[in-house]
Amino acid sequence: MGIDDKISNASEEAAGKVKEGAGKATDDEKLEAEGRGDQTSANVKQAGEKVKDAFKS
Repeated sequence: MGIDDKISNASEEAAGKVKEGAGKATDDEKLEAEGRGDQTSANVKQAGEKVKDAFKS
């Protein structure tokens, strides 16, 4: 996994956590769910990159 991908995925996950927290703080269920979705998306991308790396070795 390239460093750019790692940074991108980490920032997407962090943004998702912020969205989820903001949604909880404001009782905005849609924003909270959106934040969880962003985190899940970032985690799936990270897992995919790890699989690619495993096959390169």
